Amino acid sequence: MAKNYYDVLGIAKGASEAEIKSAFRKLAQKYHPDKKGGDEAKFKEISEAYSVLSDKTKRAQYDTYGQYAGAQGQGGGAGFGGFDFSGFQQASGFNFNGQNVEFDLGDMFGDIFGSNVRAQAKRGRDISIDLELPFKEAVFGSERRVLISKISTCATCSGTGAKAGAKTITCATCAGKGEIHESRNSFFGTFSTARSCPKCFGKGQVPEALCSSCDGSGVRKQQEEVHIVIPAGIDHGEMIRMPGKGEAAPGASAGDLYVKLHVRADKQFTREGHNLLMTMNVKLTEALLGTTKVIDTLDGAESVVIPSAITHGEVIRIKGRGVPYARGARGDLLARVQIDFPKKLSKKAEALIHELKGEGV
Repeated sequence: MAKNYYDVLGIAKGASEAEIKSAFRKLAQKYHPDKKGGDEAKFKEISEAYSVLSDKTKRAQYDTYGQYAGAQGQGGGAGFGGFDFSGFQQASGFNFNGQNVEFDLGDMFGDIFGSNVRAQAKRGRDISIDLELPFKEAVFGSERRVLISKISTCATCSGTGAKAGAKTITCATCAGKGEIHESRNSFFGTFSTARSCPKCFGKGQVPEALCSSCDGSGVRKQQEEVHIVIPAGIDHGEMIRMPGKGEAAPGASAGDLYVKLHVRADKQFTREGHNLLMTMNVKLTEALLGTTKVIDTLDGAESVVIPSAITHGEVIRIKGRGVPYARGARGDLLARVQIDFPKKLSKKAEALIHELKGEGV
């Protein structure tokens, strides 16, 4: 049965793009393989669901037909009346002429309907890195260039596997077909199966002279600079998925790179959703009489009007100086008033306070 991607992410079918993104981020953080208690299989499942539902074209196809042809989880089952035979992996058996006959349903259906019933689309390995960010960069967004060591497309031959100037010739292993056909005997007779050629990786052509850097595979472990665009408003613990930036594989597409963000705490500001919180110190006289103060915000200096008779702990809202979110909108900066009471009073100040006391203040 085809997977219900909405159930995988725990959202309703009519969920918005923001809800889909939010659900994925929470689940990805929970099940990431690098995290203690993570689940690699579950992580790949939610990544697959997100890759379909986050793309308008893929989602429309999925909503219409109940599946997306390019999804990894569909396998070859989608090509046979929408039924997925990939679940039949366990051996089954029955008695025939007094003998117990065992067979693998996955092998049987693979022989009949093609070997791709069991095989998932070949691709490179997904990898993840951790990236630390200052608080301000997380609020306004940023760009980073990070050097990572991974299996990448060979820089010498650009992935062709060929020595510079070398010609390509027909692969002798598969005779240029790109796949190897084999005959197999089963209870139902002899069936033919096909698999990708291990020599040419399904291309049908091989270089006449191999690249000395990668020995003709087209991939090798090397350092690669990755350009990471960090969106404004990203929060601590969230992840950025970069399709195709994971490890490369011979004759296959590259995996994905997952960047986990760690936001450093700020001395002045904390975050609450799309709003920023700070403490604003005012003198006792400023609280009683009111004033205008210049405070430092993430946008720079800002003038704030403090009304007279403001109380300790009261919050002044500075609109549009919070965290950016959808369509250029921003949250607010909430400045909590902290009245600084004097620790010592001069004789003159004490006399004035006694006068105020006499006035009933």
